[in-house]
Amino acid sequence: MNLLDYLSWRGDLSFAQVPFSPVDGLILSVLSYVHFGTLVPDGLSPAVALGRAAEQYLALPASRQGGRRCEEDLRLLRALAGAPRFSGLELCRYIHRFVPKEETQFAALTVLLGDGSAYLAFRGTDGTLVGWKEDFNLSFMDVVPAQLEAAEYIQTLAGHFPGRLRLGGHSKGGNLAVAGAALCPAKVRDRIGAVWSFDGPGLNPYLMARPGYQELLTRTRSFVPKSSVVGLLLTHEEPCTVVDSDQRGLFQHDPYSWQIMGPDFVQLEEVSAGSRLIDRALKNWLAGLTPAQRETVADTLYELLTDQDAKTVKQALEPQNLANALRAVQDADPKDLLSTASSLGRLAGAALRALQNP
Repeated sequence: MNLLDYLSWRGDLSFAQVPFSPVDGLILSVLSYVHFGTLVPDGLSPAVALGRAAEQYLALPASRQGGRRCEEDLRLLRALAGAPRFSGLELCRYIHRFVPKEETQFAALTVLLGDGSAYLAFRGTDGTLVGWKEDFNLSFMDVVPAQLEAAEYIQTLAGHFPGRLRLGGHSKGGNLAVAGAALCPAKVRDRIGAVWSFDGPGLNPYLMARPGYQELLTRTRSFVPKSSVVGLLLTHEEPCTVVDSDQRGLFQHDPYSWQIMGPDFVQLEEVSAGSRLIDRALKNWLAGLTPAQRETVADTLYELLTDQDAKTVKQALEPQNLANALRAVQDADPKDLLSTASSLGRLAGAALRALQNP
């Protein structure tokens, strides 16, 4: 069964009957993708019941729902509103910042669990080019703006909420949960009971070397599907759980494809051979590039796509915008184009070597 089946079969069981689990954490992490706007306060009070916020959001016309990641998110909201396990939980501290000039896409949501603790859910990458560009920036910047935002979000919440904290997120949201926790001062880290990253990229050497990351290592856990790609990027030292999925390849990044049995995920011993191959190719490619070369590749591709007024990845991949991007190559800096072409050529070479030496 998947997340929606879990809510249908077990949504009537309270947290007193079945304790809060990583499956519940994934559900609340996915909830952070919803653009609640003013339906959820940006402060701790007045908090709003999850069921009420879901019903108010679903009653809005589509034009006022602030963008939609996928139809399943609406189904999830309906299921949460009807599940006693979740409907009475309170939502607060909804923050959404989108600043193209800073290449920043950040959103987070706090869920009060009713037992004096809170779950801080960080949104993953949305469909915008800005969001994806910030993901690429993770490969050459010590700290990206969204990671600093995550640390500030945690510290601000901790300053006004006295209870125990759990952190989590899907995709980039998982990276933000781990990085944000690592960047917090010790007095805040002491109150963090768990950090869960659901198929989120790892960290760079700068963040992994920080005392905060090392201190939280035993409280941090990664979950990846069997054919993970995103969740194996960069470096992880924390324990990792491999989850079965009913999708194939990259589509396993979809949390609705993850398989659940009872209160926990269906676990496997290791990721697939294809996942290990892609991971090895990408890591070898990045290891062969300097931070400056990685930055040039990311900036060049981003500029070519955004010059066509595309705001989302879907728009950028439309035939007309792709054609315009190819024409814009004529006006790009030849040195940047040469560096980018050379770097992408190295990626092809790394992939070929990985195939030849499985």
